[in-house]
Amino acid sequence: MKIAESELIINDDGSVFHLHMRPEELADNVILVGDPGRVDMIGEYLQDKEFRHESREFVSITGKYRGKRITVLSTGIGTDNIDIVMNELDALANIDFSTREIKEVKKSLNIIRIGTSGAIQPDIPIGSFVFSHVSIGCDGLMNWYADRDRIAMPEIEEAFKKHVGWDRHLPDPYFVGAGKGMIEKFRDSTIKGMTIAASGFYGPQGRVLRMPLAMPDMVSKFESFRFGDWKVTNFEMEGSAIAGIAAHLGHNAGTVCCIIANRHLKSSNPDYKPMVRKLVELVLDKLSE
Repeated sequence: MKIAESELIINDDGSVFHLHMRPEELADNVILVGDPGRVDMIGEYLQDKEFRHESREFVSITGKYRGKRITVLSTGIGTDNIDIVMNELDALANIDFSTREIKEVKKSLNIIRIGTSGAIQPDIPIGSFVFSHVSIGCDGLMNWYADRDRIAMPEIEEAFKKHVGWDRHLPDPYFVGAGKGMIEKFRDSTIKGMTIAASGFYGPQGRVLRMPLAMPDMVSKFESFRFGDWKVTNFEMEGSAIAGIAAHLGHNAGTVCCIIANRHLKSSNPDYKPMVRKLVELVLDKLSE
């Protein structure tokens, strides 16, 4: 089936609409970062860089690390941006731009997000790295797609909503696991996480400035939730959409975050860039194995 021009917009130079990348420019290994400035920092580690594209918050570079071809791409903040990024990455990999038809043989990308995060458990130290084995989407994005329950965990979702006292006006949360291959890569070098992907930085993460919260005790409820040996470990803002869309489309994806604050202990480290650089080096090493 040919995909209409209105559904997949291809720029005059043959690049996909938002990312401004062409299919041949995408590597099989992709690092996602929120901050556009972080693309150039990671780019310092790459050799044989092929290009640098910049369009709005989407900055991209493809180069090699220890002989492995890697694309680094910034997403900006939020799962709405991830909906754009993940769908366009899949289009670059699995849709023929000349015929606008889905390829018969599908490619599975390795996609890892490097982010920063706030822990909510007291035993997770600042400076540690948490890999989101499970992401909790509080944004509602995956509820817009068919077969949402195929990639979700309904039993734990219901237990979570009951424990938290989920407000009826909020979108149903969805729980999605990271790619098994990506979990294995980072199992021995990171803390096992079950991560809230919040739809905002303030209210959706329990911060109060001038507006009260719909669920005033939400952070403490998140902290006290248990399901078997699972507990909620940290907050970030993109991982659930990455995990959810990747699970639907057959990509191997995950999120790993450097902990720069602890909400339970009310502590933070504003000088976190050296810690993030160490995480970048870990990710590059793991992808090049």
